[in-house]
Amino acid sequence: MRHTLPDFLLSGLSDFVAARLGLHFPRERWRDLERGVAAAAREFGQPDAESCTRWLLSAPLARDHIETLASHLTIGESYFFREKQSLEIFEEHIIPELLHARQEGTRHLRIWCAGCSGGEEPYSIAMLLDRLLPDYDRWHITILATDINPQFLRKAAGGVYNKWSFRGVPEWIRMRYFKEREDGRFELSPHIRKRVTFSYLNLVDDVYPSLLNNTNAMDVIFCRNVLMYFTADKAKEAAMKFSRSLVKGGWLIVSVTETSNALFSPLAAVEFHGVTLYRRSVEPQQDAVAPAPGALHFRIPSVAAGPALAEMPQLSGATAVEPGAALPPKPDEGAALFASARSHANQGRLTAAVECCERAIALNKLNPAYHYLLAAIQQELGQADAAAQSLMRTLYLDSGFVLAHFTLANIQLSQSRHREANRSFSNALALLRTHPHEEILPGSDGLTAGRLAEIITSALASLPRAAAHA
Repeated sequence: MRHTLPDFLLSGLSDFVAARLGLHFPRERWRDLERGVAAAAREFGQPDAESCTRWLLSAPLARDHIETLASHLTIGESYFFREKQSLEIFEEHIIPELLHARQEGTRHLRIWCAGCSGGEEPYSIAMLLDRLLPDYDRWHITILATDINPQFLRKAAGGVYNKWSFRGVPEWIRMRYFKEREDGRFELSPHIRKRVTFSYLNLVDDVYPSLLNNTNAMDVIFCRNVLMYFTADKAKEAAMKFSRSLVKGGWLIVSVTETSNALFSPLAAVEFHGVTLYRRSVEPQQDAVAPAPGALHFRIPSVAAGPALAEMPQLSGATAVEPGAALPPKPDEGAALFASARSHANQGRLTAAVECCERAIALNKLNPAYHYLLAAIQQELGQADAAAQSLMRTLYLDSGFVLAHFTLANIQLSQSRHREANRSFSNALALLRTHPHEEILPGSDGLTAGRLAEIITSALASLPRAAAHA
């Protein structure tokens, strides 16, 4: 069947999709591209594929437009415990090593499934860890699952699957972790479902690693059967960002068909019985490619250490230094501790990071950046209440700290404190309106004011109606 759109429109649309979504639609796949845009036309209120294509190529698009387009161009077919070989390596080699290393420390694990589709992969990992860790509740385990397709994310969060998702899966797994419904589908056990956090992320447009979307300091990243659909340039960019999202010694697990030592050159190839995985070196090293202009290399927010105590606005109740009294600490002493705290946190050494941060705060209690960094580390440790308190101190010192309002809102949202989250999101949104749309926010790892405004607007829309009108 021939395509009906003019070649110049399909070529332009192919370039546009590659730039904004990273998806590769060469000429031989233009029929698929046309079919997808024709289906999206109805949701965009366009009469046909040609009108929709011309509109896409000429109009400034918001995040929800990109989400809608992605929902018609991405493939969501998956099943539980897919590609068993890499999961067996994860179970038999990677997890035991991590558990042994963290047994006497902070007992934390951070895992990210990038391109999670309908949720089968992250839930498979959650079930696997449930079997391996009888003392699961004594660990702080993050399983982040992201995708560009909001329809996939909604399906994944629901945790309901048909029999096709269980092909090749032992019957005992379905019996242990799922309950059959009257409609013949299977509902995942709530205790497994709550262990996975689903979130929208565009691997091409969005910033990572970043605390703002929880993509920093990962022990293991799964990105299987995703990059094979990307253009070569976008796949290379994503691979570089993944390498920076890993702690030293962290692992990237890709599909067998995506194995490429050239593509994943920032990482070391490690072979297990014919299966190749990629690992970040445990030794200090320079990244092969420098971060893009305006982007920041650090994972934990790189908010400037700020002015010295003498330069900070004096709060009510603060006393001036009397003549002859001991001088305040040198400005660079706190800044050095701040930098050390960030370095420790980025590599998962959270106890050392907290210690450095608290020492920096002891030297200068009036620097909001120090309190914000402590909140970020506390959030990594699963100490939500302590992180919220640190964020409140940050905002007491600097009420215009946009990222502190945003981070506080996310903590409140995770605790189902919807009214408080609505207020914090709204405060952040009001502050963002004073920033130019394309301005990169300080400490955001390259996130623009406009992009954060879109994220907050989407979050506000998802809040219960009572909270949104509180």
